[in-house]
Amino acid sequence: MRISLMIEPQQGLSYLEQLELARLAEGLGFDAFFRSDHYRSFPGRSDMPTTDAWAVLAGIARETDRIRLGTLVSPVTFRHPGSFAKVVTTVDEMSGGRVEVGVGAGWNDPEHSQLGLPFPAVSERADLMEDELAILHGLWEEPDGWSFEGKQISIKDAEFHPKPVQRPRPPIIVGGEGRPRSLRLAARYADEYNMSSSGPELCSEKFALLDEECRKIGRDPATMRKSAMVGFLVGANEAEFERRVRALLTMVGEESTESSAWLEEHSQRWIVGTPDQAREMAARFAASGAERVMLQDMLPRDHAMIELAARELIGQF
Repeated sequence: MRISLMIEPQQGLSYLEQLELARLAEGLGFDAFFRSDHYRSFPGRSDMPTTDAWAVLAGIARETDRIRLGTLVSPVTFRHPGSFAKVVTTVDEMSGGRVEVGVGAGWNDPEHSQLGLPFPAVSERADLMEDELAILHGLWEEPDGWSFEGKQISIKDAEFHPKPVQRPRPPIIVGGEGRPRSLRLAARYADEYNMSSSGPELCSEKFALLDEECRKIGRDPATMRKSAMVGFLVGANEAEFERRVRALLTMVGEESTESSAWLEEHSQRWIVGTPDQAREMAARFAASGAERVMLQDMLPRDHAMIELAARELIGQF
């Protein structure tokens, strides 16, 4: 099982801090560096600086050599699929073919309204995402003259140059919690399905349903990679772990919450605790069918925790 690092930079991280994290992850042997794609600061304070995901990844692409780069996930509501295809292709070229693109329907209403971005009903957003997935395939893979009539978007006689460095295209990741439509869309369009906010048992259940969706359309389930975005909080010992729990609770504005209550809520779906406990939980995700775990880091300025995770988890499963 491969191990990636995933950060939530909308919590006030500058470009230089994100670049430092990407370089750290590359040096430690993580297979990929992912970041969220948000324009509003949360959890915790809502007034922290935020950055644009793809502008940041373009810069990081020029300052790293090996590590793969991507988003988990880019909401279709942020960018028109046609221009998004151009942005991703550009960053793919800048990285030498190391981009992975996670797409989603979007969910955070305030970060849309605060910037004047439309936020339609979830059914319309899902329709738009289905169009986006078809358009990414079409613009990246089809010859000149390709046309498309989608649920919300039409394309006529497309000419798209250059094509991405990666052929036939950058890997597409559909993320979610295993809802039926997302599984169907992934089976048709995605290279990887990423479970979020889910424990190993739910991952196993949803991965089995994903295999069924693949079979329904004649796709070999083995061609679909499976992964999980998993929160992690680890310490070299109990005292260090407790300090990090308190730091996390302070960051999200829940200083009064008991550590034991937080642990009870998160221990069934996060990789938490001492190294032995972390490895045990990671092994459960591997047994669920996850071929990759994206460690969702909620304390990204704590580089020592990232170094600990790399030592204890990379190459162990």
